[in-house]
Amino acid sequence: MNALMLPRMRRLLNDISLPATVAGFVAVLVGFTSSVAIVFQAAQALGATPAQTASWIWALGLGMGITSLGLALWTRQPVLTAWSTPAAALLAGSTGLGMSEAIGAFLMCGALILLFGVTRWFERLMDRIPLAVAAALLAGVLARFGLDAVLTVRSEPAIVLVMALAYLLGRRWLPRYAVPLVLLSGVAVAAGLGRIHMEGVHWGWAVPVWTTPSFSLSALVGVALPMFLVTMASQNLPGVAAQRAAGYQTPVSASISATGLATLMLAPFGGYAFNLAAITAAICTGREAHEDPARRYTAAVMAGVFYIAVGLAGGAVVGLLAAIPRELVAAVAGLALLGTIAGGLNTALKDEQHRDAAILTFLVTLSGLTVLGVGSAFWGVVAGTVALLFARFRAR
Repeated sequence: MNALMLPRMRRLLNDISLPATVAGFVAVLVGFTSSVAIVFQAAQALGATPAQTASWIWALGLGMGITSLGLALWTRQPVLTAWSTPAAALLAGSTGLGMSEAIGAFLMCGALILLFGVTRWFERLMDRIPLAVAAALLAGVLARFGLDAVLTVRSEPAIVLVMALAYLLGRRWLPRYAVPLVLLSGVAVAAGLGRIHMEGVHWGWAVPVWTTPSFSLSALVGVALPMFLVTMASQNLPGVAAQRAAGYQTPVSASISATGLATLMLAPFGGYAFNLAAITAAICTGREAHEDPARRYTAAVMAGVFYIAVGLAGGAVVGLLAAIPRELVAAVAGLALLGTIAGGLNTALKDEQHRDAAILTFLVTLSGLTVLGVGSAFWGVVAGTVALLFARFRAR
């Protein structure tokens, strides 16, 4: 066993670099700070105690960390997982649902995700989506973060403009270290201006809290099925698109199955729904993570390590993330994703045959449109598919 593991460990240590480590850290930073408030709201809507809320962070951090670490090492690709933000929003808006009944709904949702993974139903659907549409979908999802980065100039011009200057200088003279320079410059300016507040940090380890599930038809229809649908349509769909647009042929069914299995195992502790990441994965699949695409998997490995640390430290790490100005996080995310957004648009619009479908997919996805509780990523693919069908009909 040791003889087999030793060469793999040596290869991993040789492949890891500072840019990959920073890319993994930025992915975790963006992933947690962008939507952890919604997770807290979801837990509170279900009547969670402070101990149960900390257990949710423990379960979510470990679930994302173990699946990201395992999938990245197994595939040697930058596969990253995340919690389902739309599912958290759905839970936050729920009424009359108890914690034990919600845990039962989490288990049913995990079982459905696992079913669609092992049967390869979801992978067959993704195989029918052209690369141009997948790239436009990714660009539409990520462009929102680029716009958010620009808008932060209004509230924190000094921090954001210094970070933008660091990015341009880094891209010119130290392209591999552009994102680390952006992060360091942002933290330095924020600290100098007194924008980092550490007084709200409470140090301590998170403790898992078991909640015995209960099952009901109303929870299945009202919670589990909607959670499953929004997770697959709004999260896993762009997650696969992010991998394929970056040139990686990720084993979709195995990855989806892993997230479903993780949901089943961690649901009683608060791990409500895991899925393939799109936005944070794009941070790990770009050139900023590593010049060599074959070594970018180390960014996802490091993200997995950081996710596990966040889960174990629980409230303390969440407090640290909250101490950082949101404008700093938004600027880091937007600047780190610029190359991926540009690459996605280039791939999407390169083929004239699919150009109309691609631009429709991009615009609908960017719009943030939500219909029937399903996010714009799904409707962007619908719009692109309809455009493709009309184009083929016209050709015939």
